[in-house]
This record gives sequence, C-alpha cells and structure tokens, in this order.
Amino acid sequence: MSELAQPEAHRRPSAKRQSTLTADKGWMQRFGLVWSDLQEGAKLYRLVWTLACSDIKLRYRGSLIGPFWLTLSTAIQIGAMAFLYADLFNTDIHTYIPFLAVSLVLWGYLSSLTSDGCTCFSAYDTLIKGTRMPFIVHVVRSVIRNTIILLHNVVVIVAVFVLMGKPLTFYSLAVIPGFLLWLIDGVAISFLLGTICARFRDIPQIVAAIMQVAFFMTPIMWQATTLRGHPGTESVVLYNPFVYILDVVRNPLLNEPLSALFVIKALVISGVLVLVSLVSFARFRGRISFWV
Repeated sequence: MSELAQPEAHRRPSAKRQSTLTADKGWMQRFGLVWSDLQEGAKLYRLVWTLACSDIKLRYRGSLIGPFWLTLSTAIQIGAMAFLYADLFNTDIHTYIPFLAVSLVLWGYLSSLTSDGCTCFSAYDTLIKGTRMPFIVHVVRSVIRNTIILLHNVVVIVAVFVLMGKPLTFYSLAVIPGFLLWLIDGVAISFLLGTICARFRDIPQIVAAIMQVAFFMTPIMWQATTLRGHPGTESVVLYNPFVYILDVVRNPLLNEPLSALFVIKALVISGVLVLVSLVSFARFRGRISFWV
C-alpha cells in the first residue's frame, strides 16, 4: 500500500519542523527564546563563516587586490598624517607613527562593527522573511566579516613596527583577552543597534554622526598625555567610554601599561552594553521580522 493510500493515523510524520504561535508569556519565555536562538546559531557556525566570506568576495568582486585596498588606503593615510601631527604635537616620530597606526586600524574596526551592526538585520530583510534562521547568524556574520578585514589591515601595523623598530613582548599577549572582549561587545552592539535600526531607519545616520564626533574626542590622532595640565579638557578622556574600550587592546600592542582601573571600567561598560542589548533583543525579537 502506498503512503498516500494509508490511513491518516498511519502516515509518517512530516520531516519539516513545525512552528507554533503562542501568546507572550512574559520575560521567562522571551529569554528562553533568546537562548534557543543562540543555541541554534552555534550549530550553524559553518554557514556563518561561509556567509561572511561570501560578503567579502561580493564586495570586492572584480577588484585586483580585494580588501587589501583598505590596507593600502590605511597605509597612505598613516603616512600622510604621521609627520604632520607628530610635528604639531611635538612628538617623537618613532613613537607617534606606531601609536597612530594602531589607533587608526583599531578604530576603523570598532567603527565598522558599529555601522554594520546598525544594518545587520535590515540589510538581509529578504533572507529573514523568507527563511527560518536564528537572528544571531546575521549578527555574527557581520562581526566575522569585519574581523577578517581587520586581519588584512594588521599588515600595516606589522610593517610600521618593523620600520620603526618597535618590538613585541610577552606583555603584548594581553591583547587576546581584550580582543575577545571586543568580539563580545561587537555581538552585543549589533543586537542592540540592529534591533533599533530595524524599527527606526534614521538611527544609522545618528550613529554615524556620533562615531565621527567620538573619533575626534578620543585619543586616536592625539595622545592623552597632551591633555595633562589642562583641567578643563581632561574630562574628555575621563568620561569617554571609547578610551577604556580602545586601550584594553591598544596599550598591550604598544607595550604601554594598562591600569586595573581601566580594565574594570572597560568590563563595566561591556557588561552594561551586553545587559541592555540582551533585554532589548528579548523584548523586540518577535517584531524584527515585521520591521525589516
């Protein structure tokens, strides 16, 4: 007897996964759905990696050197700015160029994580609406894509360190936990901004403006030591969260001391960011598919 001719009670169950619509039962259910989303996304790590690599290939399709164009442009920018600003700030060129190279490369990574995080959901609206896929796939896809581009730009830092004779020590290994903290922050900020920007499409422009102001208010082109003795402007560094996040990775690379207070502040900032993003994503997770 064929399967179609069998009685309904004896048919084999469908292999497709069924979706069930239920009423909102509060925060416990919401956080449970977020945890399920994270678990399902972890099983799709191969897909996430493939999508991230595909994004880079599509972005630089037809280019001769691909993402190394960003590496070349970063190197030209550092070379053009280094001698001018080293003279303006009366800084030794052998100290300033490594500082500028590390600062610009790392800030470019943070800025890209933030800007791409704004569109990590809205940029893939067709995929979200047409495929049942965990939202974390789109978030981690954005983080991995920008991390791969960062690895291309690390070539500039290596070249500058070799030319300036700046060595790396065992203390430089402290960059590893700092960078892991950055990856967590990147996922958190993508969840937060991706959810908000899916609803309000003006937010990416506001975020871009804030990041541009933060670039000039953060010691990237200038060093924090230049503000010593200026009580009115020291608050620019004291109350700037980007300073603490940036220094947990930058200082070990430059063999500069990293105080425990800076580490604690960076952990507090990251903890608040993760908590806010988790709560907002849990609250509005069910609406993202309708917003994008």
